[in-house]
Amino acid sequence: MNPVVGLDVSKGESQVQAFLDKGKPYRRVFSINHNLEGLENLLEFLQEVEKTALGHQPSVVLESTGHYHTPVIQFLEEHKYVYVIVNPLISHRAKSSSLRKVKTDAADAYHLCELFYKEELEPHKKRGIQLLNLRNLTRQQESIAEITAKTKIQLHTLLDQVFPEYRGVFGSLYSKVSLLTLLEFPTTEAVLRASESEITEKITSICNSRSRLWATEKAQKLREAALRNPFQRNLYQSHIFNLEILVKIVLQYQEHLSKLSAEIDALAKEIEEYRLLQSIPGIGEKIAATIISEIGEIDRFTNAKKLVAFAGVDPSVYSSGKFTASVNRITKRGSSRLRHALYMAVQSGIRDARKKKTTDKIIPRNKRLREFYDKKREEGKTFRVAVIACVNKLLHWIFALLKNKTIFQDIV
Repeated sequence: MNPVVGLDVSKGESQVQAFLDKGKPYRRVFSINHNLEGLENLLEFLQEVEKTALGHQPSVVLESTGHYHTPVIQFLEEHKYVYVIVNPLISHRAKSSSLRKVKTDAADAYHLCELFYKEELEPHKKRGIQLLNLRNLTRQQESIAEITAKTKIQLHTLLDQVFPEYRGVFGSLYSKVSLLTLLEFPTTEAVLRASESEITEKITSICNSRSRLWATEKAQKLREAALRNPFQRNLYQSHIFNLEILVKIVLQYQEHLSKLSAEIDALAKEIEEYRLLQSIPGIGEKIAATIISEIGEIDRFTNAKKLVAFAGVDPSVYSSGKFTASVNRITKRGSSRLRHALYMAVQSGIRDARKKKTTDKIIPRNKRLREFYDKKREEGKTFRVAVIACVNKLLHWIFALLKNKTIFQDIV
C-alpha cells in the first residue's frame, strides 16, 4: 500500500482527504482548524490511516499557500511525517484536466491525493533554520526599503511646496542631521526667527562629530536658502504638520534598516557561503546575503539548470505543429527576489571600475562577465537579453562555487 493524505490549506483551517492506495479513498473529507486541538485531530487521523494501511506511514501532500501552511508544516516535522509541497500551477493544471467544472475545498483535497499517484512528486527538503532566519531578515529589509523610498518621494514632493531651497543645504537631504534640522526649521519663517548663532548651536547639538566651523557654514547656507525660498510665508499649516510626520517616519525607517543591516551582517558572517559569494566581483554584502538566503542549501539542486529554473531565468519554449517561436521570454516562475539580486549583481559586475592613477585604461569590475556581456552585444543581442544571459552565466558560477566550496578567480 502507498497511503497519502491530501490537505487543502486555507486561512486558519484545512480540508483533509485520505487514500489508502491509488483509486482507494478512505473515509469522507473533513476539516481541521489550525490550532493545537485541530492538529492533534490530524495526528490521530494520520495514525489511523497508518494502522489501516498495515503500518505504512502516509505521506502528506499540500499546496504552497504562502504562510498559511506554516503551522501544519511545523507540526508534521515535529512528528516526523514526510510531506510534499506542490506548486499551485501544477495542481491547477491537474484539476483542469477534468471536463466537470467543480471547485470546492473538499474537491481540491481529493485532487491532491490523485495528483500524488499521477506525478512523481519529491518530498519537501527541509531548509536550515539559520538560512531561513536570514531570508526572513533580508525580505523584511527589502520591504521596509521599498516603503522608505515611497515615503521619501512624498517628503520630497511636500518639501517642494514648503521649502524647496532647503535641498542644497546639506550634502544629502535624507541624512540624519539634515532631517533633524528640517524638523527644527521647516519653513523660511522658522529660520529667520532664529539667529545664526542659535542655528549653529542647534546643528552642533544634532551632529557632535563635526566641527563648529562646519555647523556655522551650514547655518549660513540655511539662512541663505531661506532668503531665496519662494515661499516666504506659509499659507497651509497642514503642509507643516504633514512634513513633520513624514520626516519622523523616514527617521524611524532608517533606524529600523540600520538595525536590520547589523543583524543580517552578524548572521551572514556565520555562513561560509556568504564569504564565497563575495569573492565574485560585483557581489557585495547585501546582494550576497539575499542570494544565499533565497537559494538556501545548494544540495537541493542536482545541477545548475535547476538553479536557473528556480531563479526563473530559464527561457520559455513554445512549439505547435510547424510553428516554433523564435522570441522566447524568461519564465519568471521562480524567486523574484533572487532574480532582482542577480540582476543587480550583473549590473555592478559589468560596470567599469574607476580609472587607476597610473593608466587611462578602464577596467571592469568583473572581467570575465564583461567579456561575456560584450560578446552577446556583438552578436546583436539587446541590453536586457545580454544581461539575462549574464545572469544565467552568473548562476552557473554560483552553483560551482557553492558545490565545490571554492572562491571565484577572475582570470582573463
